[in-house]
Amino acid sequence: MLIRRKLGEEFYTLFPELVDDDYTFAMIYHTVQKRTISFVSASSRLFHKAMLGKLILGAIAFLAVACNSQVSRTKVVCYYDSKGNFRDGQARFENTFLAEPLQFCTHLIYGYAGINPSTYKLVPLNEQFDVTRDNYRQITNLKLRYPGLRVLLSVGGGRDSEDKEKYLTLLESVEHRLAFINSAHTLLKSYGFDGLDLAWEFPPNKPKKIRSTLGSIWSSVKHTFVDPSQIDEKAAEHKEEFTALVRETRNAFRHDGLLLTMSVLPNVNSTMFHDVHALVPNLDFVNLWAFDYYTPERNPKEADYPAPLHELIDRKFDENGNYLVQYWLQNGAPNNKLILGIPTYGRTWKMTDDSGLTGVPPISDIKGAGDAGPYTKEEGLLSYQEVCAKLTNPNNVKGGSVLRKVGDPSGKFGTYAYHIADDDNYGTWVGYEDPDTAGNKATYVRSKGLGGIAIVDLTLDDFRGLCTGNKYPILRAAKFRL
Repeated sequence: MLIRRKLGEEFYTLFPELVDDDYTFAMIYHTVQKRTISFVSASSRLFHKAMLGKLILGAIAFLAVACNSQVSRTKVVCYYDSKGNFRDGQARFENTFLAEPLQFCTHLIYGYAGINPSTYKLVPLNEQFDVTRDNYRQITNLKLRYPGLRVLLSVGGGRDSEDKEKYLTLLESVEHRLAFINSAHTLLKSYGFDGLDLAWEFPPNKPKKIRSTLGSIWSSVKHTFVDPSQIDEKAAEHKEEFTALVRETRNAFRHDGLLLTMSVLPNVNSTMFHDVHALVPNLDFVNLWAFDYYTPERNPKEADYPAPLHELIDRKFDENGNYLVQYWLQNGAPNNKLILGIPTYGRTWKMTDDSGLTGVPPISDIKGAGDAGPYTKEEGLLSYQEVCAKLTNPNNVKGGSVLRKVGDPSGKFGTYAYHIADDDNYGTWVGYEDPDTAGNKATYVRSKGLGGIAIVDLTLDDFRGLCTGNKYPILRAAKFRL
């Protein structure tokens, strides 16, 4: 029994036919964290070839269990934006398309709910679809097929366009916060959600301005000491009040075991609005949307990488994923509570004759957002399947709209594609996520010991497999590099 205690009961479950007497002269120890099994000493009488083979096979099995246990703790958070159900043609998303990704997703976040500007209650943004047509229930019922899946409802997410100020005024009143919390609790319980995701719509940072070299240097210095009042005159109060909202929501949810998570939206200044040290104890995890630093809406005169992982030369120091991760870590967030967001789409701009010939970003003399895609039909945005359909390949070698892809061997900045303007037409520049860059970000997540990845969102990945025949290539690439 002494040996049994030293080895641990879980090791014996791999070798049920072996008994303590077989190991009188052996000391075996294993360390799951290091994923190793060491044989220190053994009597040749006991460890003949057959037994040694059995031990090796058992050790491999034990190692596999340990590795799988480690992987299972890594989250794959998948956002599902119900807006995708209303697109046309090949971009139209049906709930049946969720069967494939839910093999990989640990959490599914339903986007999006909103806030009633009069009552401050949590409400469906599309009641006809979400409630009357019972889409809420259809989505939460997926847990019956995928028992380990947790389904959350997200509020905000940049989709709640009516009266943006309500996200701040709600914070300022205890009564308004209570109305929100109580209505959220009721809505979640009524439709079988496992929790709430706060994709709170704080005012975003001001976009970068086009400047001379000297002006850029001064702007960078000034940006380091930015006055919060330029973005929100009551930023300090709202920071404290948001912390109170999170704490109060957690207390209200605790009895029912509801999850509470948070999504940091693009270009929201965490220094101004997020008291990291006070927030993280009351959150199950935090999704960092480290993308859309550059968009044609924010930057209509300059095109650049929308979702760089690391800092680029002559750019704002905080407009990259690594900065956001490090900020949260340095301010007290545990590694395993941070989830890195990965987009499934590209941002596009129109190039002019003066935009140059190389396509190397940043590119000035831009003429605003690129043309809408044939499926998503939204200027300045292309789903991954729309991007890959435009890339040069054996089946698409002619035509003015073919894009030349430029990869990123460094894994730091992202992939882009372009075609230059000609006499009759504008050119196109698109910065986008592809399976390679998504995989690089997953590798980064693993190297930093972060909690996982967030795919934003499933309806813009290639869910039909039109590019290569493989469905959800961005999700798959990221998942298998964790």
